[in-house]
Amino acid sequence: MTQPASTIPDFESAAEALRPESWLRIPRLQEAARQLNLGRVAEADQTLRDFLKAQPRAPGARYLLAEVAARVGAYDDAELLLAQCLKLAPTFRPFRFTYAQTLLKTNKPDAALAETETLLREEPKNPLFRRLKAVVLEATQNFEAAVAAWRDLLDDYPALPDLWLSYGHALRSTGAKDDCIAAYRKAIALEPGYGGAWWALADLKTFRFSQADIETMEAALKGRDITQEQRIRLNFALGKAYADQKLYEKSFDRYATANAQYRKSIRHDPQTLTNYVARCRRFFTADFFHARAGTGCESTAPIFLVGMMRAGSTLVEQILASHSQIEGTRELSDLASIFRRVRANVGGQEKGYPDLLATLDTAELRRLGEQYLESTKAYRKLARPHFIDKMGANFAHLGLLQLVLPNAKIVDVRRHPLACGVSIFAQLFPKGENDAYSLTDIGRHYHDYVELMAHFDRVLPGKVHRVFYENLVAEPEAEIRALLDFLDLPFETACLEFHKTERVVATVSSEQVRSPLYRDALEQWRHYEPWLGPLKEALGPVLDAYPSVPDFD
Repeated sequence: MTQPASTIPDFESAAEALRPESWLRIPRLQEAARQLNLGRVAEADQTLRDFLKAQPRAPGARYLLAEVAARVGAYDDAELLLAQCLKLAPTFRPFRFTYAQTLLKTNKPDAALAETETLLREEPKNPLFRRLKAVVLEATQNFEAAVAAWRDLLDDYPALPDLWLSYGHALRSTGAKDDCIAAYRKAIALEPGYGGAWWALADLKTFRFSQADIETMEAALKGRDITQEQRIRLNFALGKAYADQKLYEKSFDRYATANAQYRKSIRHDPQTLTNYVARCRRFFTADFFHARAGTGCESTAPIFLVGMMRAGSTLVEQILASHSQIEGTRELSDLASIFRRVRANVGGQEKGYPDLLATLDTAELRRLGEQYLESTKAYRKLARPHFIDKMGANFAHLGLLQLVLPNAKIVDVRRHPLACGVSIFAQLFPKGENDAYSLTDIGRHYHDYVELMAHFDRVLPGKVHRVFYENLVAEPEAEIRALLDFLDLPFETACLEFHKTERVVATVSSEQVRSPLYRDALEQWRHYEPWLGPLKEALGPVLDAYPSVPDFD
């Protein structure tokens, strides 16, 4: 195994030195690497397992097996395999680099930072290691340091649009809006058809495009050399641009085009969630929870904000994080990670969950709750008594949550289904939100969410407090007082002046929550109503019943 060179002048050569093809010398492992490159994951897995039977200490085989694990989302397994690689070859930088990246995926940003610092001590000018440090600093919520790290990289690589985009994202999280816009503009100046930067400007929400901007984006879409990924982002950006001009038919057309383009690039079956909700309704009964009363970790620290995307959870988080006893964090994936580990106990067969929860004893449930608290420590910087986890998709894990953290508070943030649906349809999300790119998919997801929450309202009465976005905007003080009463916390006027609270906000609503409450967004969906038939149909009785819920029995 050949160690990469110690002096690497650019990103391309740095990446080449870390690729398995550049240091693998064993033909069978080279074949496994080729299988992975071709997407033949199962074949690569078998090749590597056969090889390890003969040579169990081969670090290269374990490294590639970690890649197999990562390809199927088994990041915990990948982390373990890479740790073994480092024990076998502690000075080999490709192992440490991939290990640091994997630690990020398993929600261990502090450990990832330590590994990245080790890499940089060995190669302080390696641009990949420097970029990784900037990313890791963001994951640790140290955005000021991340901004400096991106700026340092740009001093050496000022002609790379991707770096300007990342720099802009970090600036956005700190609230440096003007500098953020300037960074995105710089990326566009370097590459006028750079859809990522155009969408980043649109995603600021409060930003307005000029007519010249629109003409530049339209011209870029006509180019033959533009990638499909860039087209998607340009169309989303144009959807926002035309909406600001009140050209709603053109706006919807762009959004519809962008969503259709993205939907073709992913695999998504909305029936999966529908089936999951049906299993949860069957399994999680009042008797089931009554029999397990007193289990789990007793901590009262976590406050979970659950619900649909674009429903107002960032606003509620900002209000609560303005309270002296509550710390805002981010959308944490730690509960979902526990869910995946529990489900893996039945060999990854989804049909085994939630039924297998009946086999977990008191000690195991407590351990899982404590594991959640331990894994989220990295995001708690202020040592306040309570902290917020605003991962909305945790609504799907309320049964598990009740078992492992029975004293945690749960707040369901809900918004009118058409307003929420249109807002989702107009948003390009990070990877993983595969139900967001079709009006029908969005409607089915909203329906399933309401159905599952209604079930938990029946079997765990009083467990969940519901905040309706429309009521919060109309009567903020009354709604905030009711929310704080539910959390057993005193009212503080700072919660009414949440827009003055200085903290990092890393979600798509970051600019909006730095302004006072406004009513303009409540009815914006009506501009698109002529084209919302598929959304309305998928919502079914949930739409007519809002804010109440239909009888699902």
